[in-house]
Amino acid sequence: MTKKKASKPSDVQLPDAQSVVDLERYVPAYLTWIANKLSRGASQHYLEIFDVGIETWRCLVLLAIEGSISAQQVSKVIGMDKGSVSRCFKGMQERGLITTELDKTDGRLRIAVLTPEGRALHGQIMGMALERERAFLSVLDQGEVDLLLSMLRRLHENLPAVDAATQDYAKKHFPKPAGQRKAGD
Repeated sequence: MTKKKASKPSDVQLPDAQSVVDLERYVPAYLTWIANKLSRGASQHYLEIFDVGIETWRCLVLLAIEGSISAQQVSKVIGMDKGSVSRCFKGMQERGLITTELDKTDGRLRIAVLTPEGRALHGQIMGMALERERAFLSVLDQGEVDLLLSMLRRLHENLPAVDAATQDYAKKHFPKPAGQRKAGD
């Protein structure tokens, strides 16, 4: 298998005003659609059955894996807004799913820890989450699943390069701040 050479920012042509994105070939659109639909479906089921939304589930997963974690760490790992994580932690604490304690090395940082109730809820939801994953991947054979995971990991690791390329593109093509430009400038 040969690797395709990644295009450099200088290889990209600025589209004309009449161009549109080809959604059949625009990978970010597919990733977004899939993620949004998986999240919305999971959230609907988890709310109906467990009274837990997708954000709480994501926090439960990390807490079950890590044992204890701060809102800042959750935000960094899964890309969720830190304020959303903090609100989620507050609701989880009110429901008795977690306790929080001050970090022993940084007294300003609050660390969340699953309670036995939180761990039990995680176990209940995990069965449904794994069944959803099984159904989602059922159209692929094991080799395809392994390849998909490998590619997704590589894409995830490449995100800093995407941000750098975006910043370079913006500097080159849009040197003025948004408030100082008109549409089309």
